[in-house]
Amino acid sequence: MSTPTAQHSAPPVPLGMGLADPGPLGLAGFAMTTFVLSCVNTGMLGASVEGVVLGLALFYGGIAQLLAGMWEFAKGNTFGAVAFGSFGPFWLSFWYLSSHTDLTKASANDVNHGIGVFLLAWTIFTGYMFIASFQTNGVIMAVFGLLFLTFLFLTIGKFGDSSGFTKVGGWLGLLTAVAAWYGSFAAVANSTAKRALFPVFPRA
Repeated sequence: MSTPTAQHSAPPVPLGMGLADPGPLGLAGFAMTTFVLSCVNTGMLGASVEGVVLGLALFYGGIAQLLAGMWEFAKGNTFGAVAFGSFGPFWLSFWYLSSHTDLTKASANDVNHGIGVFLLAWTIFTGYMFIASFQTNGVIMAVFGLLFLTFLFLTIGKFGDSSGFTKVGGWLGLLTAVAAWYGSFAAVANSTAKRALFPVFPRA
């Protein structure tokens, strides 16, 4: 009578092991949407055409970035998951606020204060994410540092009804978009080349 052969199961594949890095997608979606809206905030585009950013806010800054956040969860990257999983909904909430929220019955002062509180909440969130980014790399730190300043100036602009502060926030937003685009570009290029072509200044 033959002895049964022992069956050896293959070791389990870690969750997210087969996923590509979702970070470049999240950064790209954030960068492009921030760039277009910041062109409005700086005054380079008139406020009457702010609606051009809504499609980006819904699909690229919103849905694509939210998906990137969920994939970061699968890969075990808590920072990326919280960042993209939060700023995706930020753009979705911006889309909803701009296209589905009726504020016509509110006074201009109330509207400014309401949006100011909305921006203040995101300033606080971005502030602690900036501190957490110290454990990532120089490019991500630059993105979150610039984004914190962007939200801060936009918040002051709304509370004070100051177009000057809003324009400064817009210019800071453009710098934020450039930094995020660079981070996305470097990650894609380095991953494709299988070597570090473009520096992201990793934490020592």
